[in-house]
Amino acid sequence: MQYLLTFVVMLVVALLISGLASHKSRQAESALIREQRTAALYAMSRELITQREVNKLASVASRHIHDVFHCQVAVFLPDRDGRVHLHRGDALHFDLDPKEAGISQWVFDHKESAGHGTNTLSGSDSLYLPLLGSHGAVGVLAVRSSRPAELLAPEQLHLLETFANQMALALERARLAEETQEAHVQTETERMRNAVLSSVSHDLRTPLATIVGASSAILNTTRPLSIESQHELVRSISDEAGRLDRLLKNLLDMTKLEAGAMPLRKEWHALEEVVGTALARVKSRIATHPVSTTFPDSLPLVLVDGVLIEQVLINLLENAAKYSPPASPIDVTASVKEGMIVTEVADRGPGIPRGEERRIFEKFYQLHPDREGGVGLGLTICRGIIESHGGRIWVEARSGGGSSFCFTLPTEHNQPTVEPEQNGHDRAVT
Repeated sequence: MQYLLTFVVMLVVALLISGLASHKSRQAESALIREQRTAALYAMSRELITQREVNKLASVASRHIHDVFHCQVAVFLPDRDGRVHLHRGDALHFDLDPKEAGISQWVFDHKESAGHGTNTLSGSDSLYLPLLGSHGAVGVLAVRSSRPAELLAPEQLHLLETFANQMALALERARLAEETQEAHVQTETERMRNAVLSSVSHDLRTPLATIVGASSAILNTTRPLSIESQHELVRSISDEAGRLDRLLKNLLDMTKLEAGAMPLRKEWHALEEVVGTALARVKSRIATHPVSTTFPDSLPLVLVDGVLIEQVLINLLENAAKYSPPASPIDVTASVKEGMIVTEVADRGPGIPRGEERRIFEKFYQLHPDREGGVGLGLTICRGIIESHGGRIWVEARSGGGSSFCFTLPTEHNQPTVEPEQNGHDRAVT
């Protein structure tokens, strides 16, 4: 009897110890699982923070949910009309039964869960959860598991909802960022459009008015003009037509630069010859300014698109004449510094206000739009051309007053040999 009692006591103690050990083991296992899931949630949140695009966020979240819950994942994102569409940014999604196609839209519209394990459309094989941000639904998360009972366990379901909430907050943040960026772009586009329309209409109207007035005076037979007056009016028509041509060329060049459709036709050129050609083309427009040029004898040839560099020089020379007093000098110099050819066009105008040195190269920017001609594209085009050649352009205040516009062009190590031609000019031979 005593042995039996001892056996029973020992059996009870063994069962209690076994039960406690099993309980502790389950607790330890549960704690480990919770720790792993917390780490997984943290890992997903940390990766979501690094993403800015909605589609990438959806792909990252889908991958993490798939890895943690071992289930198929589908994410539905809304368009501008509030219609949700399956996100196919990765291979984790599953094909939907046509009968279930409307479930995701219902969940998005009603902001309630539906599908397997819920009271709504429970015949579905998938569980649909609304992705709710602080301003409403931002999408729908659908999951399908081969072991649905395990996925729908209270602890698992709570964790899945936590993942969904983190995903929703990240998507909402990205949506708001995209909307803010779109609003900024739209505002900037509208500002530029208004600037273009205002400037172009003004700069078209002025020369057109001159052309119409001059041509009407010439054609007016009731008051015949002298030959000298007719020549003067014809010269005005020619000047204003040239002004219109330059305006339209600037607009066309800016369009080509932005579209990347301005190819470079690089050839070897002597910079002093390019400057000379530019000076010849603007001779009449800078006639009231004495121009000096200074080039060292050792100045190397440059491999550039001569026509485009010539256009840069024309824009800078016209600006120098436009913004400096009549009879004030314009100086053009070139030198070699740190493997770059530095060209400088300097004037004795009022100079550029401090803080505006970078802005003057922006599209449509004008220091005095109320009294300036043009649309504010000349310097922007210069910057685009110079940067496409691997150089840079900037402006400096000139000692004694005025501005110095400088740009660099890279020098090439494989300089060509130069042979004299029969007409007396030099010819570069590679």
